[in-house]
Amino acid sequence: MTDIPDATRTELEAAAFRRLVAHLRDRTDVQNIDLMNLSGFCRNCLSKWYRAAAEERGLPLSDPEAREIIYGMPYKEWQARHQKEATPEQKAAFAMANPGP
Repeated sequence: MTDIPDATRTELEAAAFRRLVAHLRDRTDVQNIDLMNLSGFCRNCLSKWYRAAAEERGLPLSDPEAREIIYGMPYKEWQARHQKEATPEQKAAFAMANPGP
C-alpha cells in the first residue's frame, strides 16, 4: 500500500463518505431495512456514527440534526416521501440477522 499522509487520507475518507451519503440520497428506492439485512447498517446508523464523532470532538449534535445531514432533509419528511412498509419477508430477514439479547 502506498504511504498516504494522514491529512490526505482524511480528505480521501471524507470524499468517499460524502459520495456514499450522496449515493444513498439518490437511491431512495433502497429501504433502510434492505440495507440492514444486506450490510448490517443503514442511513440511521450513519447518522448515529456521525453524531458520535461530532460529540467526541465536543460538538453537540442531536439525532434529528445528524439524520438531516445524512438524509438531506428532515427524517420525517424522508419517511413520508420514501419509506415503505416493510414486507413480512424483510421483517423475517431482519429478525434472523438481529436476534437480540
